[in-house]
Amino acid sequence: MIRQAGIQDIPAIRVMADVVFRRTYKEILSPEQMEYMMDMMYSEESLQRQLEEGVFFIDEGRGYASARPDGAADDGTPRYHLEKLYVMPEAQKTGLGKQLFETVCDWVKSHEATALLELNVNRYNPSLGFYEHLGMTRARSGDFPIGNGYYMNDYIMAIELSRQ
Repeated sequence: MIRQAGIQDIPAIRVMADVVFRRTYKEILSPEQMEYMMDMMYSEESLQRQLEEGVFFIDEGRGYASARPDGAADDGTPRYHLEKLYVMPEAQKTGLGKQLFETVCDWVKSHEATALLELNVNRYNPSLGFYEHLGMTRARSGDFPIGNGYYMNDYIMAIELSRQ
């Protein structure tokens, strides 16, 4: 059951991230970059800030997603950023990832009649096909510095959302 997460859910998000984020990137990131990114994205302080800036959705013990407002596109369309969408290994291929994605899309549409939803995804992440299947397209790519000499080598995926 997917629900909006709060501060009380930070420990559960951290437990899931310790499994699924590490599993997703173990072949892509060095151990040092993995630890740096885990602290950067999943420390209690970071998760508290993310909850204040946007929204988290959680399916207890099975997966989570988060998004935040991210200004406007060049044409003035409101832009939102899908920060995270992770599903635990045992819950993958059950439709939960799609449900989490649709929950985020519904949240965005509850705030805007039309909006652009973007996502950074590592160029070597096998989930690229999943996002393309959901209708996202590769809008651009880049190597984005995240500190400590590390970069995120990402595609920016995008989808236009509108209330119907």
